[in-house]
Formats: sequence, C-alpha cells, structure tokens
Amino acid sequence: MFTCEHLFICLASIRGASELMHADTLLPQLADLFRLLGDTTRLRIVVACLQGPVAVGDIAAGLELAPTLVSHHLRLLRAARLVRSERQGRHVLYSAADQHVARMLGDMIEHIAEPMGELE
Repeated sequence: MFTCEHLFICLASIRGASELMHADTLLPQLADLFRLLGDTTRLRIVVACLQGPVAVGDIAAGLELAPTLVSHHLRLLRAARLVRSERQGRHVLYSAADQHVARMLGDMIEHIAEPMGELE
C-alpha cells in the first residue's frame, strides 16, 4: 500500500532533501495552498502575475475586478508565498514568487489538457 511516508521519501530522494518533512506538517500546508488556488479569482490573479511585475490597478483593470478585492487576494497569495511584491515609487508591483509557481500551474494545465484515454 502506498502511504504518505512513501510520497515524502520519493520527494526527498528527488530533491536531495536531507530531512524528511512529516505528513502532519506538509499535507495541511499543501491543502491550504490548493484551497487558495481553488478560488477562480485568485487563480486568475496568479496567472496575471506570471507575466512579470504588475500593479494592483493593472491587474484589477485587466480582470475587471475592484482594486480592493485584488489587494485582498494578493495579501493572501503573498502570505502563501505564491506572489511577491516589490515597491517602485508609490506603486507596489506583484509577480509570481518564483519559477515553481509557473511550473506548477503549467503542469496542472498540461494535466487537464491530456486526453482522458492517456489516464486509463
């Protein structure tokens, strides 16, 4: 039977991790991350941030959302380390936190685009 410990051993060997995080620690964090990305508005905001540094007003205008709503979602996404902020003068610009975010979203898009026959 495949257990969570098997998953973490596999991940540790792939990444060369010296210490194995326990399921009790990692799985709730992973679930929170997926819960954040499960909101379509937040997911659209993250995708907008993949383009490079972008201001709240530009995200709001591009997605036809209120700037206050975008700011609220960005605060949550920043706390989850999915986006990062950078101040330039009076403006705060947001971008994807790192390449992991772009790769993760790319992998998930590729996964849902697979024909169903490949999964069987």
